[in-house]
Amino acid sequence: MYAVIQTGGKQYKITEGQKLRVEKLDARENDTIRINEVLFVNDGDKSYIGTPFVDGAGIYAKVLSHGREKKVIVFKYRRRKDYKKKRGHRQAYTELLIEKIHLEGKDGT
Repeated sequence: MYAVIQTGGKQYKITEGQKLRVEKLDARENDTIRINEVLFVNDGDKSYIGTPFVDGAGIYAKVLSHGREKKVIVFKYRRRKDYKKKRGHRQAYTELLIEKIHLEGKDGT
């Protein structure tokens, strides 16, 4: 069983038991969160496509940690114009463990 979810303006293909880094979420470590923005679910024999989201579908995930990615250097310059600008950026992330792909009416609830 796999699903496609949307969070932080990006889309991710996920399966149960997978670790995933997404844009920083407002949740504490070891909390279980539910992501309702499920675009697509495939349970092996049947597919459910949302318009834009699948009704009754949700993803339960455990927040493992928060952190920041490696630094990305942004360097701009114009030749012969004495113009240089150097910036660094570290994107914040939340690491999730996908516990369950929930589909209303499919898994007995």
